[in-house]
Amino acid sequence: MRKNFGPKPWTYPQPVFILAAYDENGVPNAMNAAWGGISEENEISLCISEGHKTTQNILARKAFTISMADAAHVVACDYVGIVSGNNVPDKMARAGFHTSQAAFVDAPVIDELPMTLECRLIRYEPETCRLVGEIVNVSADEAILDGQGMIDPDRFSPIIFDPVNHTYRKLGEVVGTAFADGAQLG
Repeated sequence: MRKNFGPKPWTYPQPVFILAAYDENGVPNAMNAAWGGISEENEISLCISEGHKTTQNILARKAFTISMADAAHVVACDYVGIVSGNNVPDKMARAGFHTSQAAFVDAPVIDELPMTLECRLIRYEPETCRLVGEIVNVSADEAILDGQGMIDPDRFSPIIFDPVNHTYRKLGEVVGTAFADGAQLG
């Protein structure tokens, strides 16, 4: 038997994205967003309201970064999601985040978060709060790379948002091989 919950924004996993952008004075700001994902080969879409300081910065600068939150920085990542840059201008410093200029777009990279997507704004739809960005680069700190130079989720330890229980969780163990395991049924 199944229990019906009605319409809810519940999917698993929901990545914890930390969006960052510069304001008109070059000051970095960041926010936590869970409602988003890949929407095309080099495109990402997120649902963020127009009132966020980060949204306004993205619209002004036409560029942003998305860092994946990790277990080591869960407190800081949650903090930038519960405090508004409209009210707390030094929220990045309070979170303990430092930034560097992204290599390919006019946006900050959060140094403490080891994986970042650099994005150019494609469009923002105020009526649906849908932000669409073109992914122009992915960068990763060498500390999370394996022996072949690829991202190792175990070294990285990205977190996901559990929308039902309002918790953050670490990704778990490998349970299969994509594009291979299903071949045994053919």
